[in-house]
Amino acid sequence: MNRRHALCAVAALLATALLAGCASPHYLQLNPQRSVSVHQTGNGQAVTVAAVDERDSDVIGTRTGSAMSTAVITVSAHELIPQLQREAELAVRDMGYSPTTEPGSGRPSLTVTLLHLGYERGDSRPVIDEARLEAVLEVKVTNQGTTYTGTYTSRRSQSYAVRPGRDANRRMLNDLIGDALDRAFSDPELARMLAR
Repeated sequence: MNRRHALCAVAALLATALLAGCASPHYLQLNPQRSVSVHQTGNGQAVTVAAVDERDSDVIGTRTGSAMSTAVITVSAHELIPQLQREAELAVRDMGYSPTTEPGSGRPSLTVTLLHLGYERGDSRPVIDEARLEAVLEVKVTNQGTTYTGTYTSRRSQSYAVRPGRDANRRMLNDLIGDALDRAFSDPELARMLAR
């Protein structure tokens, strides 16, 4: 009898631990990277580069899909924006320019703005759930009094039987934002505007 009670207690503890693990928040440190080549249009000219976060909150969604869930997914602007800054500067350098953070009179500028980063539960089927992710970047280039603004959206749906863990969510979000960066810096109009 004691053995049965002990087994029941162990089973209850394991179930509690599993449920607690599923409901735990995820604080994700992302490192998105551009993977496409860019148009070479510069000759070392200085370009002011900035990255900005215009999201309403660092919380991008919940792992359960419920608005009341404690299993929130958080991506801090203080950690993500320096990564976007780095990638934007690298892209500008690869285009043949000299990126700087200092504004200059008459100097071309390029600003990458994170407008939206979302993680929500999609359609559910028996035994299978779905996560829907979306990233929206805006890139604004100003040169010689003219401005070009492009908006680049990346979406991904991921089906799963077991809810993704921290590493899987980090990979998915890095790929998602990396795809939005690829879309932005593949835009020939952006390169033309810098080359004016």
